[in-house]
Amino acid sequence: MDPRAFRRALGQFATGVAVITAEAADGQAIGLTMSSFNSVSVDPPLILFSIDRKAFSLKAMTEAKGYAVNILGRDQEHLSNKFARALGDKWAAVEHTLGHEAAPLIAGALAHFECAPYAQYDGGDHLIFVGRVVKFSAYPANEPLVFFRGAYRSLASTERSPEWPLPMHY
Repeated sequence: MDPRAFRRALGQFATGVAVITAEAADGQAIGLTMSSFNSVSVDPPLILFSIDRKAFSLKAMTEAKGYAVNILGRDQEHLSNKFARALGDKWAAVEHTLGHEAAPLIAGALAHFECAPYAQYDGGDHLIFVGRVVKFSAYPANEPLVFFRGAYRSLASTERSPEWPLPMHY
């Protein structure tokens, strides 16, 4: 299988962009840009994301007592780029407060999900993290930051509500 072609095919699925944050055992703040976030369960409230096994922060994330998912707004593209870099001072000039287990909550995010570790699973070249949401908040005043075909995108300006129930399998 051609890995590049596979990645291009995966890029056909539009995703939101989040920054996963935590406090490392040494007290340092961790932050990673992520598009692999999604919901798992409402009862109990579970979410998941995955981290590349080569990520510098992987060990610290596996040891974290809690973490937060910060859903970025369209006006936070610069933060997505900042936290996508492997090293450097990611937290310089980033306004935030501390949430569950001192996980940073980025100011201006569309939503925060504060989580306790629930499970970790092998995901090939990634490690899958499942978190139990202990607290959440939503501030839907902005448009989401959307990633599609390897680039940031904007939503179309026209809205349509689907007819419920959708004929989907849940």
